[in-house]
Amino acid sequence: MSNINPPPAPVGRRAVRFPGLLRRVLLPLAVVFTVLAASGWITSGEPGTPDPRTQRLMAWNRDAIGGAELPSVTSSPERIASFFASMGHRKWMVLAERHPEVVGNLDGVPAEVRYAANRHALNRARQEELARTDDERLSAAGRHHAGRLANRYASLLREDRRILSFDPSGGGRAAEVFGDLDTAHRISVVVPGVDTDLLTFERTRMRYRSPVGMAEALHAEQTAADPDRESAVIAWADYTTPRGVGVSAATGELAAEGADRLVRAVEGLPGEAPVALFCHSYGSVVCGLAADRLSDRVSDIVVAGSPGMRVSRADRLGTDARVWATRAVGDWIRDVPHLAVGPLGHGTDPVHPSFGALHLASGSARGHTGYFEPGTDSLRNFARIGTGLLTTVTGARGAPLCTPESTVGLPA
Repeated sequence: MSNINPPPAPVGRRAVRFPGLLRRVLLPLAVVFTVLAASGWITSGEPGTPDPRTQRLMAWNRDAIGGAELPSVTSSPERIASFFASMGHRKWMVLAERHPEVVGNLDGVPAEVRYAANRHALNRARQEELARTDDERLSAAGRHHAGRLANRYASLLREDRRILSFDPSGGGRAAEVFGDLDTAHRISVVVPGVDTDLLTFERTRMRYRSPVGMAEALHAEQTAADPDRESAVIAWADYTTPRGVGVSAATGELAAEGADRLVRAVEGLPGEAPVALFCHSYGSVVCGLAADRLSDRVSDIVVAGSPGMRVSRADRLGTDARVWATRAVGDWIRDVPHLAVGPLGHGTDPVHPSFGALHLASGSARGHTGYFEPGTDSLRNFARIGTGLLTTVTGARGAPLCTPESTVGLPA
């Protein structure tokens, strides 16, 4: 072949240097591809290993006991309760040990079985976190966080505690019972607000600002208010809450998921005792979205320090339950705009007269997190509602809110 030189580049144009061009084009594409692959938008086509939670659900779905298939976890609490009622105590405990993470979070399962299952799940989670504290692949901060979780799980494992639900995934969720759900004449459920996870589920300092402290204080006050009739209180932090007062706290997305979980939780409670909900801060958004689907056994919905309930008036909640509202002196929630614009905001202030709630006295309670402090008027009123002593509940003006005639025909 003859040596033929390539034609010169056209006059006025620079010669194209393909290696440089390819680098400039392919490098950004590689970065984009990596990001998409890491975020799950692009996969290799090969099925990956399911996450632990999915593996546990798959194991539950494949299992059977006594020749009977296990019910789907999406079954109604009534169906779950019926399935467990069809077998004996020994089989209950076999399932609690074999599938603790499923049984411990399954609404409709007998409370004692859930307590046992969650002890197994907590033991397993604690061992995993203890192993992480010695894992040199983790940063010092990561090992410290694992140590804090291990300590929290050790606390929840105390013999005197009744853990109704436990899920360590993400920030974690939990619920704890004070009293006996099976024998209680009345049941109260405390629904907390933002920044609630496993590490804030209970506190040593500022004890009564945590779900456990709130429920513990309410149970003690209810026992003092009506010592002749047993009550039970649940610290229900079994939904994912917003972090801080940001966009997620100003919208109802997380509250909607929490509402679904709350509806099932109430449906899964044993017995027929009336239920009162005590919804603090963002928890009142959860209760507002759940209201029209809640069981008829819910007699009262109490909101404290509420940003709104996603409706303009109490009679639009779609519930026959009594709706109560209170706000303490110095609670910063009063400065939050009580409006709704598209997905932002939660609507009318529940303590405003136009909302139509029964306006409770909070008296000596102070700030946004002081409603459950022992000795406060708010806690005293909560306990009277929780025990059904409605004629002793005081309003914001200091007068009783209910007369004996106004409570006729309502759950006592």
